[in-house]
Amino acid sequence: MDMIIQASYLIAAVLFILGLKQMSSPVTARRGILWAGAGMVLATLVTFLTPEVIDSAQASTNITLIIVAIAIGGGYAWYSGRKVAMTDMPQMIAMYNGMGGGAAAAIAAVELLKASSEAAADPSGATTIASTLGTDVAILAILGAVIGTISFSGSIIAWAKLDGRLSLSRILPKQHLVNAVLAIATVGFAIAIYFSADINTIIIFFVLALILGVFITVPVGGADMPVIISLFNALTGLAVGFEGYVLGNAAMIIAGIVVGSAGSLLTQLMAKAMNRSVANVFFAGVGTDAAAPAGEGIEGVMKEIQAQDAGILMAFASQVIIIPGYGMAVAQAQHKIWELTQILNEKGVSVKFAIHPVAGRMPGHMNVLLAEAGVPYDKIYDMDDVNAGFKNTTVALVIGANDVVNPSAKNDSSSPLYGMPILNAFEAENVIVIKRGRGTGFSGMENPLFFADNTKMLFGDGQKAASELIQAVKEL
Repeated sequence: MDMIIQASYLIAAVLFILGLKQMSSPVTARRGILWAGAGMVLATLVTFLTPEVIDSAQASTNITLIIVAIAIGGGYAWYSGRKVAMTDMPQMIAMYNGMGGGAAAAIAAVELLKASSEAAADPSGATTIASTLGTDVAILAILGAVIGTISFSGSIIAWAKLDGRLSLSRILPKQHLVNAVLAIATVGFAIAIYFSADINTIIIFFVLALILGVFITVPVGGADMPVIISLFNALTGLAVGFEGYVLGNAAMIIAGIVVGSAGSLLTQLMAKAMNRSVANVFFAGVGTDAAAPAGEGIEGVMKEIQAQDAGILMAFASQVIIIPGYGMAVAQAQHKIWELTQILNEKGVSVKFAIHPVAGRMPGHMNVLLAEAGVPYDKIYDMDDVNAGFKNTTVALVIGANDVVNPSAKNDSSSPLYGMPILNAFEAENVIVIKRGRGTGFSGMENPLFFADNTKMLFGDGQKAASELIQAVKEL
């Protein structure tokens, strides 16, 4: 039986790896999700055959609890997955990241508390967590506990900030100093757990780790949320891998390592796209201060254009590059934008979509929206592949994007965005910006592009504006 279980876990792990590989391309991503899902189903079913479940005195209780947990978790995930709006997808991902970290932390808590109970039963009082679990298991259990707990509470704060339920940029004065002290205390209690078996030490350790996750996430600015989501995803994978070793579960080990390494790589790529280190993301807090008054310190004025005139300009363009942002997601305008693209194509206009790595509120957010609308993958270009083409573009249509086209990132060393690679929309012959109002972007930084001589503002809801553009182009 053990051979069957281990072989099944190995097959599940292979399915996880193949699924993740498939997810690296939009063309095969759907297939990858199905493969990884099949691996998860297999790993879950095989768990019912493990001796810890079926050979214990509480076998029926164990099986009942597992089934109830699967029904509650799976049922809620199915319902929420069907109902969630695309604009709320980042919040859902942040929440699910947190649940994974919390599950890993819960496993660690059970193992540490069990070891503490066994050590306490030793009349000599010389038994420790390390001697009970073994050196390597004890270390990985504690590491998984702290990482999973921080990922859990940090992800909940990320969810709250993305969902508009929390707008704090700090909880206490000198927040970063407090965080440093709290981190040192958490490490101190982690070491104390290893050399002792005191249950109170374990409880305090988990409480400190929970608070640390909250405190280090609160100062993170809104513009940095894609990086934070990716980082917590990596931490969750790492914690699951550690706890898989503690339980001796090969599927958890491999899946955790794969998710942790992929998440770490993605985090580095996201940070690179912002020209910032991960540490800077945590300690700088871009977007946490109040937004600057519109237009302050910027020459020029915003020049408005009507949909009819914008439609004419686009209909007679040689090339149009569309730059989507979170505003498009909020307006659910992706379907109308794709309809506009098809009409322009029929008139002989070349249309491309330009995607910035941190556009939206999570990695790949805009790609998901465009795929949902049916936009072919060969029309969607990454920043590095499309930037050189703006100089030969008649119209750059910016819909709901702000920070990712902000020229301050290139020419204003005083801007918090300085050094972040951007889409070079300002190099286009004409720029049309669809925007609901004159406010700043998620980072709180004003955008000089909106005041440039070659830029016209089409104010209004993204979907309504796109519909008006469609009508204008159709009439020509």
